[in-house]
Amino acid sequence: MKDILRYSFYEMVRSRWVYIYTAFYLITTISLWLLSNDNSKVLISMTNITLGLTPLIGLLFGTTYYYNSREFIQMLMSQPLSRWNIFISVYGGLAITLCASVLVGVGLPMLFFGVLQTETLSIFLILLTMACTLSIIFSLIAFLVAMRYDDKVRGLSISILIWLTFAILYDGVVLLLLLVFKDYPLDQLTIGAIVLNPIDMARILIIMKLDISAMMGYTGAVLSTFLGKTWGTGLIILSILTWMLLPLLSLRRLGNHKDF
Repeated sequence: MKDILRYSFYEMVRSRWVYIYTAFYLITTISLWLLSNDNSKVLISMTNITLGLTPLIGLLFGTTYYYNSREFIQMLMSQPLSRWNIFISVYGGLAITLCASVLVGVGLPMLFFGVLQTETLSIFLILLTMACTLSIIFSLIAFLVAMRYDDKVRGLSISILIWLTFAILYDGVVLLLLLVFKDYPLDQLTIGAIVLNPIDMARILIIMKLDISAMMGYTGAVLSTFLGKTWGTGLIILSILTWMLLPLLSLRRLGNHKDF
């Protein structure tokens, strides 16, 4: 299992796209800091960029990497190895690489600019944690899509559609519902809609820490009241962990029944 994980990690590290992905975060973080010279403003900007980009990259990298590694996985299947160990090891190399890219691209510049000595340290840590979490969740979903559909074009198309749904279309539908039913109490609907979208949950945890919920209107007021309670924040964290656990269980189930 360790050998497969190590091979998968080295295989990802040799990809030039990983370095392009890391370099993008490095250049963007440094440029934003040089423009504003304010850690708080940089973190707000990087929140919008990171929480939108990491799910997309996780989906694209995850889908592409699985298709490229399919023959390698089939070869491993012929060995006396557990299917679960094979899939989790191959996936683990991908997840570690994606998380490392975010930590290096965003974390190193902010550490260099002295984020440890500022009041924004907690926001910085939450941002990195949520970026890594979204990378794990959506790369897992990508693996499931690629395992489900053998056609590469179809798998990539579905992965892009998933990103469009969670990152763009979902919020539009929720906003439309809020406008249509604005005369009714929508507290539970708003919270329920947020729990069903990991990107929204990650964004809201950071926004609430920034204490700018007043700028979010009705939704911000609801979230401020709800998440101001310890059990409310705990529910959001539990929901994010559930988003990680369910794809893992699905990966195990699909991997055990996948016909290669």
